[in-house]
Order: sequence, then C-alpha cells, then structure tokens
Amino acid sequence: MSFETPLPPYNASDPYATFVSSSCFDLLLIEMVPLASRLAAEFATKRGTVLNNVDGEEQRETAFRKLDSIGYRVGQGLVERLDLAPHKNHGADPTAIPTRFSRDRPRFNDALDMIKFLCKDMWTLIFRKQIDNLKTNHRGVYVLTDNTFRPLARMSMSSSSEAVARAQPFLWFPCGVIRGALASMGIIVTVQAETSELPAATFQIKTITPQL
Repeated sequence: MSFETPLPPYNASDPYATFVSSSCFDLLLIEMVPLASRLAAEFATKRGTVLNNVDGEEQRETAFRKLDSIGYRVGQGLVERLDLAPHKNHGADPTAIPTRFSRDRPRFNDALDMIKFLCKDMWTLIFRKQIDNLKTNHRGVYVLTDNTFRPLARMSMSSSSEAVARAQPFLWFPCGVIRGALASMGIIVTVQAETSELPAATFQIKTITPQL
C-alpha cells in the first residue's frame, strides 16, 4: 500500500501495487470515532439503558473496545500482508523474519528492533510520517511520541482542556494497531495513549510476555 502519487507506467499485474486516496483515508480515520460512538449509543438504547453518567461511561467503554478491536485487526493484517510474522515451520528461527516490505531488511533480533520498525516503516505506511521520538527503559517499556499526529492535526476547540478530552477517542484505533502488529510479530503488549497538547500524541507500550 502506498500514498505516493503513482507514476506511469502503472503495473496492474503487481498484486502489491495498491494505492489509497490519502484524503479519503484521513476522512475515514476521523469518521471512525463518531461511528463507534453512535453504535455504542444504539446498543445501549436497544438494551433499554437510561442515559446517565454511569451509562455514558459504559458507552465510552463500548466505543473504545470497538475502535481498539478494529485497530488490532488492521495491525495484524498489515504484518501478515508484509509477511513479517515469524515462520510457523518447526525448527525455524522465530527471529528470522523475512519481509516483502524490504528485501534487504536485516532480521529482527529483539523487541526493540520490532518497535523501531513500527515507529519508522509501519507508522509511515499508515500515517505518512515516522514517530518523532522513541524512549525505552530497556525493561519492556517503550514511549512513542508523534508531535503531529495526523488524526489530531485538523482538530481545534475553544479551550485546550476540551480539545484534549475530545481528542482521546481518536487515539484508541492506533493503540489497537500497535497491539495487533506487535502481537503478530510475537510480542503481547498493553498500550496507553494520551495527548496534552494538540496535535501531539504519546503512546506507552508495555510488554507482558518475555522478549524475543
């Protein structure tokens, strides 16, 4: 998949030459949040739930699970499409991970290599830019900072506190993408995201299984 402007001659026979309209993709990312919120509200209404503060939190949790699960499947699908998942053949080295994304890429030696790939190649593939900063304590915790996170780039509110509150649901989908991608590469993680000032976003990844 590529967001770059295709140049002739077009090779229609190439099964990996897929092009995506970047503006349509941006709109899709923006619309997913209100769609998940509407579905959560409809689900609560069908159950006959009375709308109050408690049920509002329940709807928020339902929307979170929906967006996170969609992102998880997208992350898994990208890794499978790029052929980055460890081989399932018995006796194969689980760290010897080939990739159609780059034939010259060296194999991943540890979790940090996978996180770096996520920050550079996969983030560029999805959001058209690399993660701006990566920090780790080398004990299974990684902090990724995107100073201009695309889904938040066009968001503005009358107050910064309102903007931060409204922006939080737009971080749920990429959290799922991170979890799904790393799970397919053999690392189970938890991901938390936050924003303190638009359009920056911070993602904290914690591994919950032994690193490769």
